[in-house]
Amino acid sequence: MASNFNPQRTKPVLVYLVTEDWYFLSHRLPMALQAQRAGYDVHVITHVNKGADAIKTLGFHLHAVVWRRGSVNPYGFVANIRAVSRLYREIDPDIVHHVALQPTIVGSLAASGHRYVRLNALAGLGFAFTSDTPKAMVARPILRALLRHVLGHSSASVLVQNPDDRAVVRSLGIADEKIFVIPGSGVETDKLTPLPEPEGPVTAAFVGRLLDDKGVRTLVTAHEILAQRGEAVRLLIAGEPDLANPASIPADEIAAWGRHPGIELLGQVTDIRDVWKAAHIAVLPSRREGLPKSLLEGAACGRPIIATDVPGCREIARPGVNALLVPPDDPGALADALGRLANDGDLRRRFGQAGRRIIESEFSAQRVGREICDLYDRLLDRVALKENM
Repeated sequence: MASNFNPQRTKPVLVYLVTEDWYFLSHRLPMALQAQRAGYDVHVITHVNKGADAIKTLGFHLHAVVWRRGSVNPYGFVANIRAVSRLYREIDPDIVHHVALQPTIVGSLAASGHRYVRLNALAGLGFAFTSDTPKAMVARPILRALLRHVLGHSSASVLVQNPDDRAVVRSLGIADEKIFVIPGSGVETDKLTPLPEPEGPVTAAFVGRLLDDKGVRTLVTAHEILAQRGEAVRLLIAGEPDLANPASIPADEIAAWGRHPGIELLGQVTDIRDVWKAAHIAVLPSRREGLPKSLLEGAACGRPIIATDVPGCREIARPGVNALLVPPDDPGALADALGRLANDGDLRRRFGQAGRRIIESEFSAQRVGREICDLYDRLLDRVALKENM
């Protein structure tokens, strides 16, 4: 197999393979911008919806694919692999960055026959690893076998966001020296700055996809418990269902939440600062995360956190420092935590200030961007060293 690393290029070519354009813009943009500033020629392969102009305006090369996300049709899966393989041959990248589980499998199989440097980023482990439904339990061993195969390739490395996910990857038989931990893609701390608490009733905000695995049903039940206790805590729910995900909550159930007193459905929010201007508390009762962007952004804006004591959430939600942690799927404990923060303004402010310090010191876009670019450079240096041996 011939290597595609070309030391004569003026810029190394970096490809991001992502399922959706909105996800690239929302979750990988600071990382890609830092790579661009570091001298990489950045390409994005994704399903294009509304983000084409934004991606192109930033100077990235955009390549559209029809991504059959969530499909179990084997013909669709093979079509995805062929489409990505064709683009890989056209672009001739030095390094491909596969973002999340499905792109890792599709992109790795598409790169068969080549020694592109492959960085497989597992941003959480997805429905098949977090759910106990029959569908997930059937899919789990198949996905584990596929992951073991593609991650074990000589050109492959794995990027995870927390130590728990590192342990899962290690359990697949992947060597330690091929696994790297970088927390998220970074928070733009110059844009997301501490905000004063809003006037009016104490308000908690959830931001994310409306999935059962994100704990939204548990949160709505906790809100009902508080109402029964006579504690008036307002709840904002920002986000939309994800129809390609089996854990997506039905639209009629979501609409019913909006009829509950004290609950406001915001849908998809364009400027996340609008949510944190209106909220006192950031809440995410998820069953598992890679590193939750909503909590990072809430903390950057000076908001205290309530989250579940699960992988990913624990990386930013630190009990007694900037957060209260509760067990997953426990609406009573979640209601208690919401009530505690709602009734203690000093604790909210102390947690909020501590959270902002954590973001500045550990999760800024500048710091994470430097770490990812250093990793790209090291992985390419390994290839160059092998070529010269």
